[in-house]
Amino acid sequence: MKYRPIDLAAVQTYPLSERKNKVVMAEHKAAPVRGGMTVRDLLAALPDQLGSRSLIGVIDAVVAARERGKPVVLAMGAHVIKCGLQPVLKSLIEADVITAVALNGAGSIHDYEISLIGETSEDVGAVLHEGHFGMAEETGRDINRALRDGVARGAGYGEAVGHFIIDNGNPYREHSLMAACVERDIPVTVHVALGTDIIHQHPTADGAVIGAASFTDFRLFTSVVADLGDGGVYLNVGSAVLLPEVFLKALSIAQNLGHRVDNFTTANFDMQQHYRPLQNVVKRPTSGRSRGYSITGHHEIMLPLLAAGILDRIKGR
Repeated sequence: MKYRPIDLAAVQTYPLSERKNKVVMAEHKAAPVRGGMTVRDLLAALPDQLGSRSLIGVIDAVVAARERGKPVVLAMGAHVIKCGLQPVLKSLIEADVITAVALNGAGSIHDYEISLIGETSEDVGAVLHEGHFGMAEETGRDINRALRDGVARGAGYGEAVGHFIIDNGNPYREHSLMAACVERDIPVTVHVALGTDIIHQHPTADGAVIGAASFTDFRLFTSVVADLGDGGVYLNVGSAVLLPEVFLKALSIAQNLGHRVDNFTTANFDMQQHYRPLQNVVKRPTSGRSRGYSITGHHEIMLPLLAAGILDRIKGR
């Protein structure tokens, strides 16, 4: 054979004491965990490593943003609402931490159905082949009506549906994020792709109205993004395609119009990291003086932990 196992006898080594290490126990290790710890104690006990370091970095950025009066934008996919996290998110809205909310179309639908009946998320597989999937009367009828009335008065999608929930007296409206935003007069925008949502299947659907409502929200969202520079925070939670694309386009428009959007923080929270959030939220927008974080974990665990850390820090100041 041409080759033989290489002889390691001449390999040169050096003392371990001369090596530079990335993990130093005196600086990076976790603290002991005990019963009865406060939120602050628990977060302080996390090791100064990887995901926990990123989580603390996001908490720091959000608290600093609100101290400076800069926006904290929460953009999220529908699964966040399906996890029942509205009370957690409303606590951040009511504490003036979250200053704008962006949803995809499915998120607005789940939010609406919960406000109406306290339930949402049908079993698609069980009804698809019967032709019943997405055909609930009230969901399509009410949201399409809200959009039609809202567009007539110049409102965007989120504002129109949020107002409808309140004005219609939906029985579970206290659980609605869109209603909460409308009540506190903060932007709530909904960004749709026509044909992706069950209300587009309804006999009352009007593509021109849906498009006009969502386009108004895109322009409103862009105004918020234009104000992120010098300390704002943009959180993308559970949206793998639509909202990262919308964010990138909004950022491009803001820069084109002369808004210097730099020195801000982005973070992507999801159960697994995807291409578009990593590129369009975490990396590309932060290539200047900004900072991007990727935090992987279940929404129903990570968001309450994030919210608790933020609210505890604010309360202690």
